Amino acid sequence: MILTGRTHSALHSGLSAPVFALAMTGLLLAGCQSSAPGPGSQTASAPDRALTAMERIARAASKCWFKSGDRRFRAYRLAPELNSFSGRPRILLVPANRPQDRPLAVIEAEGDPAVIQAYGPLMSAPVGNRIAADIKNWAGGSTACGTTT
Repeated sequence: MILTGRTHSALHSGLSAPVFALAMTGLLLAGCQSSAPGPGSQTASAPDRALTAMERIARAASKCWFKSGDRRFRAYRLAPELNSFSGRPRILLVPANRPQDRPLAVIEAEGDPAVIQAYGPLMSAPVGNRIAADIKNWAGGSTACGTTT
């Protein structure tokens, strides 16, 4: 990174180097975004009970996001948690190389008919648009894959 006189003086005017570096990183990443940001948390309805809907969604996600080789999902792993004593079966998207880390996206359902919620940091990332569209389709009963690249 090249420091101009103005940015160099910002560092010496009380703005700490870590804060400055974080701000510059944010600006650089914002300039590198190739897609619109994701929609954030989403809710969908399914005509069947929570477990049935989540089983369908987990199978479709596995097939369409991972087994298809979709490059948008290469950095993640699917972690289904369908046997839930809380009545809220869910699937998690976790980092592929660190599956023990905190989930990056959670898709869970509750009730009969099911209400499905999708939330987490990935939902605000560009891939969140794909996740939201697929969840909406799969919640409605479809198992078809969207466009993959």
